[in-house]
Amino acid sequence: MSFLELARERYSVRAYSDKPVEQEKIDLILEAAQVAPTAVNYQPQMVYVLKSEAALAKINRLCRCIYGAPLVFLICSDESKTWKSQSEPGYTTGEMDCSIVCTHMMLEAWELGLGSVWVRLFDSRAIAEAFNLPAHIRPICLLPVGYAAEGSIPYAPWHDVYRPVESFTKEL
Repeated sequence: MSFLELARERYSVRAYSDKPVEQEKIDLILEAAQVAPTAVNYQPQMVYVLKSEAALAKINRLCRCIYGAPLVFLICSDESKTWKSQSEPGYTTGEMDCSIVCTHMMLEAWELGLGSVWVRLFDSRAIAEAFNLPAHIRPICLLPVGYAAEGSIPYAPWHDVYRPVESFTKEL
C-alpha cells in the first residue's frame, strides 16, 4: 500500500479487542519512534511502554480516553535533550519532536494491522507524578494501541472529508 493509501485508510480507533499486541509488533513500533526525525537529530523522546496490568490500571484512572487498549505508549520529551532556540528564548522543539515520533508510531501500528488513537486529554503533572517521572521528563501524548474491536469504525462521520488543498495553501 502506498503512503497516501495508508494515511487515508487509517482512523482513530476508540474500541479495542482484548487480544494482546505481540512483542515483535511493539518492537517495530518502537523502531519507528527511533528513526523519526527530530530537530538536529537530538532525539529527545522518552517512550514508556504501558502494558502491565498495574500500568494500564493507573493510566485508565488518569485518562478516560484509553478505550480498553491493551497497550499504551506514553510519549514524553526529555527536556534536557531538546533543541533550544538561540533566537527565540524559551522555545524548544520537545513537543514538536514528540509529535513527529508519535505520528511515526501511529502509522507503523496501522501498517502492522493495529489501531491507535492520539490522546492529549490528561493532566501531565498527574501522569508524571503517578509514574514517578523525573522532573526533566515532560509527558506530551498517549498512544493507546491494539487490535480494533469487531465493528470498529471512525468516530467522526466526517472522517474522510477534507478541505480543498487550495483552502490551506498559498504560494508566495
